[in-house]
Amino acid sequence: MPHYICVTCGVQFVETAEPPAHCPICEDERQYVNWNGQQWTTLEQLRAQRHNVLKPVEPALTGIGTEPSFAIGQRALLVQSPEGNVLWDCISLLDDATIEAVRALGGVSAIAISHPHFYSAMVEWSRAFDAPIYLHEANREWVMRPDPAIVFWQGETHQLGAGITQIRCGGHFEGATVLHWAAGAGRRGALLTGDTITVVPDRRYVTFMYSYPNLIPLSAPAVRRIVKAVEPFAFDRIHGGWFERVVAADAKAAIARSAQRYIRAVTQAQPDCRDCAPVRPGC
Repeated sequence: MPHYICVTCGVQFVETAEPPAHCPICEDERQYVNWNGQQWTTLEQLRAQRHNVLKPVEPALTGIGTEPSFAIGQRALLVQSPEGNVLWDCISLLDDATIEAVRALGGVSAIAISHPHFYSAMVEWSRAFDAPIYLHEANREWVMRPDPAIVFWQGETHQLGAGITQIRCGGHFEGATVLHWAAGAGRRGALLTGDTITVVPDRRYVTFMYSYPNLIPLSAPAVRRIVKAVEPFAFDRIHGGWFERVVAADAKAAIARSAQRYIRAVTQAQPDCRDCAPVRPGC
């Protein structure tokens, strides 16, 4: 029986003879159901229609993305480490060519994923490389394909190796995490954020949202919690969830000023146009 994959979010489900009736991840208000109704595909169909590309992002960091784009369109990141490589976030497509290419880079010793929208085909990746999957306990209910390889961790941080740490930020999901990579950015430190902390098109800034497609903001306290969670860690760069979404330098300051701007926007009253009309006619 196939493990059906949701076309909209890209998450793979437990095997069933027929496609599932619903995708709980897409029916949640942080996501959405396909405008044409719930649709499904399989890994075999994806392999016939798409392929993966691997791109160097910086030394010891490789992006893995699918072309043409599928579902949310994120790319995974392979962090190369002497203690074993870590796959950060995940994608739905895995084929023989990708497995061979990743093995040439040292394989995968551990998989860590920021939040449920990126769980995709994590079990397929785990089995291909015999790698455990580390997810925060608070996101357990969103696992659509349970597997013994999944390790649920608790608390605020989880060490995956020397200088590689999962950090629970909350916000987008209760168990949303980022990955701190101390050796990144020329040993100045890098933060791999998925969309828990999203690098926006103006790459001097990031933002924080409860739902991105439905434009539901986070509260000011939730944003302060995210900033507090990453504050103890040194980092100069942020890698978001998509190719080119990178704050190349001074990233900690970028988070601070972005949080200040965000909190100001959601807490301060906006002017009413009727107040401006006497002094700015036609505005």
